[in-house]
Amino acid sequence: MITKIITHKDCLKHVNLPGHPEQVARLEYVLEALGPLGLETLEAPLVLDDDLLRVHPERHVSAIRSAAPQLGWTSLDADTHMSPGTLTAALRAAGGAVRAVDIVMAGEARNVFVATRPPGHHCERETAMGFCFFGNVALAAKYALDHHGLKRVAIVDFDVHHGNGTQDLVESDSRIFFASSHQMPLYPGTGHAHETGGHANVMNCPLPEGAGSKAFRDVMEAAILPAVDRWAPELLLISAGFDAHKADPLAGMALTEMDFAWVTERLCELASKHCQGRVVSCLEGGYDLEALAASAVAHVKVLKEQANG
Repeated sequence: MITKIITHKDCLKHVNLPGHPEQVARLEYVLEALGPLGLETLEAPLVLDDDLLRVHPERHVSAIRSAAPQLGWTSLDADTHMSPGTLTAALRAAGGAVRAVDIVMAGEARNVFVATRPPGHHCERETAMGFCFFGNVALAAKYALDHHGLKRVAIVDFDVHHGNGTQDLVESDSRIFFASSHQMPLYPGTGHAHETGGHANVMNCPLPEGAGSKAFRDVMEAAILPAVDRWAPELLLISAGFDAHKADPLAGMALTEMDFAWVTERLCELASKHCQGRVVSCLEGGYDLEALAASAVAHVKVLKEQANG
């Protein structure tokens, strides 16, 4: 079995306002750093509207399409902006997550890393926010359940910011378990431990600023990994945000790329135990370019090792 990467050049055409942290260079750095790993790279398709409607109502999809500018920028909130290339990039990011599910379910790869932008884990059912326009990982989970007939899927989000959008999109679905480690207090202000979903299917593990490697690994070992193990998913999805890195300018959890490698290895072990190693990992945050690239490489190297093992 092998690891594959899904991306698309259209994801470089989403251009934020000057100085915005979610910049084109993020994906350029990631793809350049992953190049030496020699993995097969596939193109992310445009997501189908029918698939978007698994998680978003028609009015949200229509509103995003209508907001897309022909020139300049449209601002949906203080942080979330659309350029002429944004809509297509967002459709590719969602479509890439769906294609990744098809690939691992067909046995064409053991795991897939979806290297696209814009990210998705902040987008709620009817609200684009936090640089995100569609709920890519939540959509992938729903697609796996509805299209491939799975009964249980798990999502683990280790982005430094709480995946409020993913939680909003999946917390009422008893087939999906969502777990998030994140810094608190921090944007978007959600993700308290008492938020457990409609079916005890949500686990939030907030950590303080400066938590560091030990606290992160401890909460994974004590809470999130055992919960995923109990859930016994048939597919494991990862919201792979690397902004918990100590160099990241938007947060301060103080992790290193070795922590991302460690958690990836542990998650892959659970995937091997429960779902034939099937893992789909989607890029979320990470805003120091060098740290982002190094962390993505550490993450994907483990995916590759697990696929070859």
